[in-house]
Amino acid sequence: MATVSGHVKLAKRKRGDVFYLKYRMPSGKQVEQRLGPAWTERSRPPAGHFTRKMAEEALGARLTDIRRGEVPDPGDRSGKTFADAVAEWLRYIEHEKDRRPSTVRDYRNTASGALLPEFGSETPIEAIDVDRIEAFRQKQLANPKLSRRTVQKQLVLLHGILKRSKALRWIRANPADDVERVNVKVSGEFNVLSVEQVEAVAREAGGMFGAAITVAAYTGLRTGELRALRWRDIDFLAATVHVRRNMPAGGEEGAPKSGKPRSVPLMDDAARALDALSRRGSFTEADDRVFPVETGQMLGEDAFRDALYAALEAAGIERKSFPARGGFTFHDLRHTFGTLAVQVFALHDVQAYMGHADIQTTMRYAHHVPTVDAAQRFTEAVRAAKENLSPNISRTAENGEKLSATPRTE
Repeated sequence: MATVSGHVKLAKRKRGDVFYLKYRMPSGKQVEQRLGPAWTERSRPPAGHFTRKMAEEALGARLTDIRRGEVPDPGDRSGKTFADAVAEWLRYIEHEKDRRPSTVRDYRNTASGALLPEFGSETPIEAIDVDRIEAFRQKQLANPKLSRRTVQKQLVLLHGILKRSKALRWIRANPADDVERVNVKVSGEFNVLSVEQVEAVAREAGGMFGAAITVAAYTGLRTGELRALRWRDIDFLAATVHVRRNMPAGGEEGAPKSGKPRSVPLMDDAARALDALSRRGSFTEADDRVFPVETGQMLGEDAFRDALYAALEAAGIERKSFPARGGFTFHDLRHTFGTLAVQVFALHDVQAYMGHADIQTTMRYAHHVPTVDAAQRFTEAVRAAKENLSPNISRTAENGEKLSATPRTE
């Protein structure tokens, strides 16, 4: 960074001398700015004219403003636009950060749908400042069609774009750092079916979709993992489902969400449902999909959803009566598995079965399961402890001294 400095220049002109301010910006770029007509007489200068002293004072004030960062530095212009910054950030997260194609697609949609229209493709990246970002934040929060989560996501992406621009020295600072974040309160609520309801809904769906509902509720596979499931992933002998692939909505088939394959216990009800499917007349080879369309290709995510909704209605279960997130969804079958699994397996095992990166995600199922017999079990524990102590445990001596509780020797 160059030293900010300058001097006053007096230029001789036929129509009268003129003072100029010449100064060096922090970037090193030299700027010459016309101040105004020079006044060399001893009398008071007319309005708009400057004596040498006045010109020197004006220069000092200008240099002070520059050092405070209140004067735009022309030498800081990178020549890059906001569209350039967005394109570079998308390239960076896709090729250098190696994000999933579905994630990159989602980011691209957010950038093109909200950020580029707001800030302008041709806007110099240096022109995006705190005030513009704050105005955008307030406008989005005031939009009743947008959730706080959506606004949070937009601002997080904008911060990442500007952070990348700063790393490339296209801008000197990230203005998004000084804009208040949008907080989203996570309720942790989700919907679950009872075992009886799972059986009723699967029975109403019947066939392949009945099996899909049973498998989802009793293995915890995501919808995309069911879509990508092949017969070679089912090990009936070892009672195991190997989750190797995932097909997210609108994305491309790839590794599971966690990025790593996992194995899940195949309990009897799910095994029976899959065994029945394996006896159909076609698409039962190792590489065939377990849940295909009539041509053997992958089912769409909406097919699972529509089948579930129809089965819920047929079973007399009102989907909208479930409290969380607008009603019961196919993904809630995964939550059903989680609440059942934590009652049987250690939390770390459930974490592995469900492919959770963070144990805290798994913990919510433990918090969800009601322990209605907790008081009774605690009472029984205390009673059992008392039965192993001398009867003196509940009495005091006549003189008021406490009696020690001595174990009964029998």
